[in-house]
Amino acid sequence: MSFEVLMQALGNVMQLGVLTAIFLGASYGLFVGALPGLTATMATALLVPVTFYLDPLPAVALIVSSTAMAITAGDIPGALLRIPGTPASAAYTDEAYAMTRKGKASEVLSLGFFFSAIGGLVGAMVLLITGPLLARVSLNFSSFEFFWLACLGLLTCALVSSSTPAKGGVSLTLGLLVSTVGLDITTGQPRFTFGSVELFGGISFIPVMIGMFAVSEVLRGFSGRAEVIPHPPKGEVYHPYRGMFSLVKRYPLSILRGTSLGAAIGALPGVGGDLAAWIAYGVSRRFSRTPEKFGTGHPEGLIEATSSNNSGLSSAWIPALVFGIPGDAVTAIAVGVLFMKGVAPGPRLFVENPSMPTAIILCFFLANLLLFPLGYIAIKAARHVLSVPRAVIVPMILVCCFIGSFAVNNTMFGVWTMLIAGVIGYVMERNQYPIAPVILGLVLGPVLERNFIMSMQISHGDLLGFFERPVSAVLGLIVCSIVILTLVRSLMRKPKLTIPEVVASDISLPTKGSSK
Repeated sequence: MSFEVLMQALGNVMQLGVLTAIFLGASYGLFVGALPGLTATMATALLVPVTFYLDPLPAVALIVSSTAMAITAGDIPGALLRIPGTPASAAYTDEAYAMTRKGKASEVLSLGFFFSAIGGLVGAMVLLITGPLLARVSLNFSSFEFFWLACLGLLTCALVSSSTPAKGGVSLTLGLLVSTVGLDITTGQPRFTFGSVELFGGISFIPVMIGMFAVSEVLRGFSGRAEVIPHPPKGEVYHPYRGMFSLVKRYPLSILRGTSLGAAIGALPGVGGDLAAWIAYGVSRRFSRTPEKFGTGHPEGLIEATSSNNSGLSSAWIPALVFGIPGDAVTAIAVGVLFMKGVAPGPRLFVENPSMPTAIILCFFLANLLLFPLGYIAIKAARHVLSVPRAVIVPMILVCCFIGSFAVNNTMFGVWTMLIAGVIGYVMERNQYPIAPVILGLVLGPVLERNFIMSMQISHGDLLGFFERPVSAVLGLIVCSIVILTLVRSLMRKPKLTIPEVVASDISLPTKGSSK
């Protein structure tokens, strides 16, 4: 990329129409992302009619900025109300909410916006410098590699989401089983639909996610089991971004790992950045010096997961721009908009009109820089949310839940799914079963099944085919090693004496000779 192309692209981005589109898109993304159930993909889809009246660059800038902000704003309801705004934020909602219960709402929100912006800027830099190279590498991934990658994400989530891996495995299995409801991806035959037409399309993870996190929390409040969030004292002033640079000095490796994982996983076509947050949080706990602090409001895992969020979002555009293959649902919509505007993404775009893809990449820099001022405003407003009495905020939460669940397919089926999932989530939490693996099982279940069936067809039913390709073999060995090590550790772990057993061992039973 020459300096002249970079300057030409920068001049195109600095036009008033493009800058206005970036600002309006970021403001819109902040609003939509903060509403439970309204994902970044939905926010992008709602913008498509608006792009009809815009030039190609402002149209894409609008999508880029709204998506970057919506992904980050999804952390707001997760941290304050324990309702993940996006699938990626569900990976660390419990950790963020635990910090809020400690009275650190300002810190957890500052952490989310600050390190998401850092990850996004790093991801944009990776996209600018090594985009074509990473795209060539990711195109070498076949169904075998995607299968092992999905397994890695599922295993990581199941093992780190609970102190008992068996309970994490049960939750994960439940999510995978629910993901099989609907039409079979190969034969088209209905599975577990029980004659219901609504179930033919499967069970959407959005109503399930809202129900298990939000409705279950409301039910806990009604049962008197909910932990009270400390109200901010009168006169307390939130200081956004205070202490963030000390966290950078304390956890530099977490930032590096998070941004690297996000950039690498986001560049894989069809995977996107959602999986990056789950894997990054799991990796952070595995390599942490204090893994016992995870789940209690520890910032280390949040730093790594939030850094991977926007980094994966930026790198998802690598296959979209270089080869015209969308990295996730958002880039699929953006590629459609570009085609509609007469711009065909692909290798020829970098030759015939190099300033266009470069300008799109520069839009990422501006969109992520906007996270700092808009995040400042959002953090300042957070204390008002925590000051609202529970009797007022619970009905508002339920209204948002009903709207978000209904908006998925504009039917009451999503609402009923949300309510049933809420009851199941409440029962699971009372018995210490983690909820996050259920959501990830729903999201990655179809990916796992599709790539497994494709791989079996390619290898003619030979399971050794999963280990024939070099990258696939490495990923397969990593997954198998995790499973074997987990089983060995659980078998070698000595059972701890319970309190009744300890008491009984200290009390000597009276003998016949001693009794009088």
